[in-house]
Amino acid sequence: MERTHYKQEINMTETLMNRINELISHYPEDKRKSALLPVLHEVQDAHENWLSIELMDKVAEIIQILPIEVYEVVSFYSMYNQKPIGKYMFEFCQTSPCCLNGTEDLMDYTCEKLGVKIGETTADGLFEVKGVECLGACGYAPMMQLGDFYKEHLTKEKIDQLITDCRDDKIILHDK
Repeated sequence: MERTHYKQEINMTETLMNRINELISHYPEDKRKSALLPVLHEVQDAHENWLSIELMDKVAEIIQILPIEVYEVVSFYSMYNQKPIGKYMFEFCQTSPCCLNGTEDLMDYTCEKLGVKIGETTADGLFEVKGVECLGACGYAPMMQLGDFYKEHLTKEKIDQLITDCRDDKIILHDK
């Protein structure tokens, strides 16, 4: 399988480095690796919501761990993106409760509405549809995550409204 290598400008600002150092300071010197997940979140947020190989290498250098240790974490968790993504990523839960309540049909519907397949970004760069593992909101199935927020008890009508609201820039993605 051929992998596309995406280039990304690395911009480790003073503010970002201060935040990274503050996160690392919460752990003993010999346990710096414990800061990896929160550091990756901060770095991804500061770099258009994705992490290139070069950026992961930079994180490894800062935390003083091997690059492979960063790659393992980034490739394991669906919350880290290894390629440029759409501004609005619809992350549908694909575990049993959501599937039993129609999430697969809603994913197909969303892809059809947007003219993409799962994992593709729309031509305008606004949307991407992704299936993820359990988001821990089984009682609200079917559901998805959009930015930092859950969208629950989904229907086709709710999907239509979300797409409209995203296009109208009415959706807040992060609670920071």
